[in-house]
Amino acid sequence: MFNFRFGRRLAVNEESYDFPPFRPPSEADSLLLRVTRGCPWNQCAFCPMYKHIKFEKRPVQAIKQDINTAKAYTGGNVETVFIADSDSLVIKTEETCQILGHLHDTFPSLTRVTSYARALTLRRKSPDSLKKIRSAGLTRLHIGLETGSARLLDRIKKGAGTSTMIQGCTKAKEAGFEVSLYVLAGIGGESSWKEHAEETAKVLNQINPDFIRIRTLVPQPGTPVFQWWNEGSFQMPAPETILKEQRKLIEGLSVTSKYLSDHVSNYAGINGNLPEDKAKMLSLIDTTLDKLSKDEDLRADLENMRYLRRL
Repeated sequence: MFNFRFGRRLAVNEESYDFPPFRPPSEADSLLLRVTRGCPWNQCAFCPMYKHIKFEKRPVQAIKQDINTAKAYTGGNVETVFIADSDSLVIKTEETCQILGHLHDTFPSLTRVTSYARALTLRRKSPDSLKKIRSAGLTRLHIGLETGSARLLDRIKKGAGTSTMIQGCTKAKEAGFEVSLYVLAGIGGESSWKEHAEETAKVLNQINPDFIRIRTLVPQPGTPVFQWWNEGSFQMPAPETILKEQRKLIEGLSVTSKYLSDHVSNYAGINGNLPEDKAKMLSLIDTTLDKLSKDEDLRADLENMRYLRRL
């Protein structure tokens, strides 16, 4: 399999290749294919990712040309592809299927094709459209839930409420997609961590995603959350609070999902298959909390993680 950790060389060597700026950590070795530029919503209070990129739908022919360029560069030895940018399913279903068809024809060795998606876009797609896209070869969707609290979703301007989250993700699962949901630890602040954990567990239980992926909030310059933090209207949770929040979340889960803390922002590597690994995961959190109560250097290291600027 070709290793796309060095994928930026493709953008440098082939000036016509439109290389996307972001992808999930789990797609580190995937070919990155840009179908849209930017984010059609682009208002989330915590997210700096596409703030300076005007949203555009790329022409299908230009995308096919990028696929051809990638084949010339890789020799056709590609097993996984990530489709960018933030919500490429907003394009017409027929166009999505054309792109996927050319992708699979060009790389017959493909085993996985994934994409970011917004729950609102999924809710708006008809079941038949989603099934066509799945049949054309898109296999997994990465969706930002962030929180199951309706109040917090509104505050962070997510652009989708809990019912939209549940409906959109459920439709995707029923169409045959693997659903990977992101939860933003700490987004409730120091004061609302219990609400965040309890309400998020309720929503996750209704969706039962294939993957639950944890990201810990790191306020980024240029975002409203960063401004709230600086002015004192938002108090970042302490490391203990983040871990207690995760504990309460996991306690409340009744899912058959893979739970992953696969990001540099997280305070502890809480990973496992639910429900069978729940006790082990809770024990690891308790052990980490105990260490925190005794080790000031560990506390200082974790506190400093909130000053990360590039995630």
